[in-house]
Amino acid sequence: MDNLNNKDYQKYVDKKTPKPNYIKNIIWAFLVGGLICVIGQIITNYFESVGLGKEQVASSTSMLLVFLGAFLTGIGVYDKLTKKGGAGAIVPITGFANSIVSPAMEYKKEGFVLGVAAKMFTIAGPVLVYGYGSSILVGLIYLLLKR
Repeated sequence: MDNLNNKDYQKYVDKKTPKPNYIKNIIWAFLVGGLICVIGQIITNYFESVGLGKEQVASSTSMLLVFLGAFLTGIGVYDKLTKKGGAGAIVPITGFANSIVSPAMEYKKEGFVLGVAAKMFTIAGPVLVYGYGSSILVGLIYLLLKR
């Protein structure tokens, strides 16, 4: 085993590496992602039925889905869902909430300030910074061109 060249070693690694079941993974991603979308649609229908306007329905649904994703991550359910559903659980807005809360949960032993607060935006921080920055820039351009 010590005298393997790169080609033989790669063959050995390929032989030992478990092969993913793509069809099963695709089906689970579809089912989990579809379930999240169905829940989102139920929430949307509820907010519409209580008389909220189109913009309030959209923002309320998004906020509730982010809250649910963060809450389920906090109690350890969303990580199990992500392992089973893969991209079906990561891609929706609930996956964004999970990406914010997961690092914070990982570092909670270090305390609230140096652990949770400092690590909360490790993954999602750049997305937020560039998202807010670009929205401000586009808003300023729109404001200048509108005059």
